Amino acid sequence: MTTPPTQKVILVRHGETEWSLNGRHTSTTDIPLTALGEQRAAMLQPFLSKWNFGLVLCSPRLRARRTCELAGWSNSAEITPDLSEWNYGDYEGLTTPEIRKSVPDWTVFTHPCPNGESASDVGARVDRVISKIRDAGCETLVVGHAHCLRVLTARWLGLDALGSRFFQLETGTWSELGYEHGNPVLKAWSAPPA
Repeated sequence: MTTPPTQKVILVRHGETEWSLNGRHTSTTDIPLTALGEQRAAMLQPFLSKWNFGLVLCSPRLRARRTCELAGWSNSAEITPDLSEWNYGDYEGLTTPEIRKSVPDWTVFTHPCPNGESASDVGARVDRVISKIRDAGCETLVVGHAHCLRVLTARWLGLDALGSRFFQLETGTWSELGYEHGNPVLKAWSAPPA
């Protein structure tokens, strides 16, 4: 008889930036956290210090690395390019209302991002991250971005990448993935720092 997995994974979305505050799609543009973003990232530290993470994965983007640092885990972090945010291509820096002026009803889930990634592209990246997490088999911290972490959550649960459209994720929050009776589950979502 095989023992069901008990692994826990904490996801942290980076703190607020000027672009996240204004609803601008931010992928490859490396911008810093706002003062509030830094404050909320630091507020995660007491909660995260209670965990015994054997694996810490972080996006290479400045906003994620700074969040990881302020939360107290940068010394253990493995920079993981597969955790970079969804590449919005030509829509980088634009808001959804701006994009909808030329593409009515646009969402990142329902329409392509010219010169960017599709949901399946992001899904393939996060599948590699999930494989690494499951192979490690230990408590894991993942610091990244809204759309990428949403896709990771959908894939963890066995949904296709487009299933991520049902999960809204705020800046500077944490979420928990794990197992119940051997099945992957979502245990907490978009929780504020304690």
